[in-house]
Amino acid sequence: MGRLGVSEILVILAVVLLLFGGKKIPELMKGLGSGIKEFKNAAKDDQPADKKETKEETKE
Repeated sequence: MGRLGVSEILVILAVVLLLFGGKKIPELMKGLGSGIKEFKNAAKDDQPADKKETKEETKE
């Protein structure tokens, strides 16, 4: 029940195209891509900070 077939994906794409139109979709995808990029960068920035804190705690 959780898997999408080809026909379901085509229906979803058709609905998105009808709702947003052909000109608006590239702008939406650009915004989505930049949001994902920022999220990944933020996740990378947080990981070294956590490792530094654990190293400092073990030194004490």
